Amino acid sequence: MDYRSESPAILKDFLIYHETIKGHSSKTIDEYFLDLRTFFRYLKIERGIVPKNTELDEISIMDVDLDFVRSVNLNEVYNYLSFLARDRVINQHSRHKEYGLSAASRARKIASIRSFYKYLTVKVKLLADNPVADLDSPKTPKTLPRYLSLEESKRLLNSIDGKNKERDYCIICIFLNCGLRISEIVALNVSDYHGDSLRIIGKGNKERIAYLNESTVKAIDDWLLVRKKMAPDHEPALFVTNRRSRISREMVHSMVKKNLLRAGLDQSQYSSHKLRHTAATLMLQNGVDVRTLQEVLGHEHLNTTQIYTHIDNSELRIAAAANPLADFEPDKD
Repeated sequence: MDYRSESPAILKDFLIYHETIKGHSSKTIDEYFLDLRTFFRYLKIERGIVPKNTELDEISIMDVDLDFVRSVNLNEVYNYLSFLARDRVINQHSRHKEYGLSAASRARKIASIRSFYKYLTVKVKLLADNPVADLDSPKTPKTLPRYLSLEESKRLLNSIDGKNKERDYCIICIFLNCGLRISEIVALNVSDYHGDSLRIIGKGNKERIAYLNESTVKAIDDWLLVRKKMAPDHEPALFVTNRRSRISREMVHSMVKKNLLRAGLDQSQYSSHKLRHTAATLMLQNGVDVRTLQEVLGHEHLNTTQIYTHIDNSELRIAAAANPLADFEPDKD
């Protein structure tokens, strides 16, 4: 999928702006594209531009222009929300079709529409009035993130075994101690490791430093000794596969699930992202300030209304050392 060849000019310019100026990831750009493409396709059916029985996924949006997007009104958007809640297929590739997107999924699609119209009215001023300025988002249930307890975290670390034990232990150790995103771990290069810290490239290509506790430093050093025998000299990736190339997100997901099962934990309830939640929860439970944790995790905002607060590096070091897994060592066989 390449939005540059599948988008009309008005949408392509918006996506290029977010990619080049805002620095959003390719995954975020693809989500914007898919969300807005679905919205425009729906409008073309509802406005009678294409026959009612036309399959949504077969509709071209290449003729969508400024006049088309200017004419959108709130009633059309709310009707679109109703369509998403009742009639939109959840998984297009599933044999058993289920209909109706969750409130969280609908809210994300509304956020894409809001962002598009804000760009048109505020940034490039192609529209004098924002037709979705008063658009309400679906109410989403407030749920606490699922996480492992301290004892479960230790059980997981103790359970790691197999051919790639040192690598897998190191990855999970970084998840649990530093709270990195899976994309951040996969993207790590050997040159990003500086003995007591990791250079992280987070969302929107924002750079931050993750300070490491003793447990994590030892895990990385142990892995690097093994990595020397696996990776070719020209391979920059910190974590590599048996094929001597950078590990993928899918392989990390699978590895985490396998070790959760080995530890006797419910792999249907936990994932690599839940390990990030675990790190955050353990730090908060052990006295780390919320605003310090904000920078540890690479969050731009504490919530949708609170602006980013910079924390002194010394506080980040304290946060790394405060994790109760900082001095953990696996049981010896």
